[in-house]
Amino acid sequence: MKILTCPAQLQRLEGILRKSLPLALPVFGAVLNINRGNPGHSEVLVDKWPEFGAVLARPSGEVASGDMGHSRRGVTPCPGMCQVCSEHPWVSPGAAPDPCPHMGPPPSPPLTPALPRPAPGVRLGSLSPSHVDLLNDTWPYGGNARSRRYLAELLGRFPQVCLQDSSGQPVAWVLTDHFGTGTHSYTLPEQRRRGHMQVALTVAAQRAHARGFPTFG
Repeated sequence: MKILTCPAQLQRLEGILRKSLPLALPVFGAVLNINRGNPGHSEVLVDKWPEFGAVLARPSGEVASGDMGHSRRGVTPCPGMCQVCSEHPWVSPGAAPDPCPHMGPPPSPPLTPALPRPAPGVRLGSLSPSHVDLLNDTWPYGGNARSRRYLAELLGRFPQVCLQDSSGQPVAWVLTDHFGTGTHSYTLPEQRRRGHMQVALTVAAQRAHARGFPTFG
């Protein structure tokens, strides 16, 4: 295995993976984060370079293992395999892959929808480290010390969008993880059916697109 540390190599890898979307999406998001400041302190390994057949993304210096737990860290799928069809082969960029029945068609060019307005009394804000317990209590995989550490890391390193009420308390939010994926999108039960998540997701998508991240849904 070879760790890619040269910026030119990582930029080239990003371009190769971009041509292989959506199959390469998990690794592609990690490479995007690395090439934009590497807030998650991650690294990328390939089996060989430049004609690679597998790509791994993991925290820097971590020994590769199959245990990703709830935090989705560790070894990511190679770019030629989707989450369901593990036997789906890697196809070199430019080749015509057989369609995977579990993946949708390639994405259309992203649109720029008009930003929906927050409900009266609600404004855009941001989460703070003091909100980590709220996140841990409302995340389906949360409620334990490991999930709390993971959410605190996301909160401190990666972009997030939060809507707040007039007192500054969060009512809805969207976090981003190491793979450039929106995760733990949540609206408090008493605040639902008011369009809060539509606003949060639209803002998160537009901010991600401005940083060069493609948007899939």
